[in-house]
Amino acid sequence: MAPADVSSYAEVDALVQRTIRELGRLDIVVNNSGVAKVAPLIEMTPEDWRFMLDVNLTGVFNGCRAAAPHLIAQKSGKVINVASVLATRVARYMAAYAASKAAIVQFTRTLALEWIRHNVQVNALCPGYFLTDMNAEFFASEKGRSFIASLPIGRLGEAHELEGAAVFLASDATGYVTGTTLYVDGGHSLA
Repeated sequence: MAPADVSSYAEVDALVQRTIRELGRLDIVVNNSGVAKVAPLIEMTPEDWRFMLDVNLTGVFNGCRAAAPHLIAQKSGKVINVASVLATRVARYMAAYAASKAAIVQFTRTLALEWIRHNVQVNALCPGYFLTDMNAEFFASEKGRSFIASLPIGRLGEAHELEGAAVFLASDATGYVTGTTLYVDGGHSLA
């Protein structure tokens, strides 16, 4: 394990350099960091806003930018930027989180167009609701259980369901897939 602060370009670049040094090359980049503060906008501080954008959005930029010279030079690679179903859906008190995840989708599409000539596929993965440390308390509450029951599929996603989608986007099966947004959300984006 090699922890890094994704909001720091220097730390992300060092992680990429270490990966190449230890493994010999870089083929797949998964930008999957996220933080959220659930609060009305009027209660959110500028520091809260900046923190969420720095981790959620700037972290994706840092991962892509640090990997860029290597993926472009080898003329191959897969980039998976993890956004959220909230990139296109709304939820009360989630303004900064939703804005950062929506920006990831547009960033992904733009970068896909930019890197297509280098044979580097860039796609977004938008999970719906999966149990995480960030949301465990909410989903254990009566309100959280009610929310789960209201989902079209009626349950939270399971890790293996997200893993399969990530493996697909990282595989050779997606040589002709770039700039797409894959929702793994149990139908939540349909409702």
